[in-house]
Amino acid sequence: MVNVNDFVNAPKERTLVFSRILNAPRELVYQAWTETEHLLHWWGPDGFNNTFIAMNVEPGGKWKFTMHGPDGTDYPNHIEYIEVLKNEKLAYFHGDAKAENPILFYVTVLFENWEGKTKLTMSMVFPTIEELKRVVENFGAIDGNRQTLNKLEIYLESINAKKSFAISKSFQAPLKLVFDAYSKAEHLVHWWGPAGMGIKVAHLDFRPGGKFHYCLTGPDGNEMWGMFEYLEIDAPHRMAFINYFSDKDGNATRHPMAPNWPLKVFNIVSFSEKDNITTLSIHGGPIQATADEIAMYESAFANMEQGFAGTFMQLENYLKTIV
Repeated sequence: MVNVNDFVNAPKERTLVFSRILNAPRELVYQAWTETEHLLHWWGPDGFNNTFIAMNVEPGGKWKFTMHGPDGTDYPNHIEYIEVLKNEKLAYFHGDAKAENPILFYVTVLFENWEGKTKLTMSMVFPTIEELKRVVENFGAIDGNRQTLNKLEIYLESINAKKSFAISKSFQAPLKLVFDAYSKAEHLVHWWGPAGMGIKVAHLDFRPGGKFHYCLTGPDGNEMWGMFEYLEIDAPHRMAFINYFSDKDGNATRHPMAPNWPLKVFNIVSFSEKDNITTLSIHGGPIQATADEIAMYESAFANMEQGFAGTFMQLENYLKTIV
């Protein structure tokens, strides 16, 4: 019989952890994770779809479904819930200990409220280090989970009532180079910011909890300071950060020309590559904003698109010099 404590107290070498801040309230994220009418839109890696047989989200309840791979292979799945705290936590065994070749691991999913959004943390604990390696190498567990969370994020954006800004641009450059251009000072000084403005990097500490403090200089010599606070980094696929105007000491300030602009904005930047073409996508929205601030932010989408178009053109021209 499987002992839960063998997994709860397991060493980190037997554990895979995936964390992501999602631009949706945790009640909605929890529903998306526990209701079949949501799950059918996003569950599983790219190219997979599912047939749900039964789902009962309560301690001792079971979720049975079959995943259908892109090549037509069927993968029966069996989940048994151990702990269920609505909108806060799920804990379950994934697999079937009675099967001939079980893929058995223990999963905890935490849903934490973060500024009206959701910090989701998923931990997968395996019975042995060897089993973890087998699942990663034979089943692509790391890329598969990243793809699954990407699909969840896209689905949540499609149903979330809050309007967010989104824009994307493709570049004829490899994934790692585009990611580096967005994360290293020696690259950012050549392109970051609105067209026609220079940039000075005062400080860049690219890690979760780190900051990017910069100064933009206009043709007239006027300075405008800004700050990124990095929340999440999954190199070279994704970064999430808070962006705001600041003073030269790094303190948050209001928009110098628009006092009703939201004080802080949450951003997600994702990177994907196909045939040596990298697509960069940005989406996000205000945090802790008033109704007037949200209205002003949404009214500026056209101007923001124009501004990013100029910035992306600078990035595109810079990438051509270093590819």
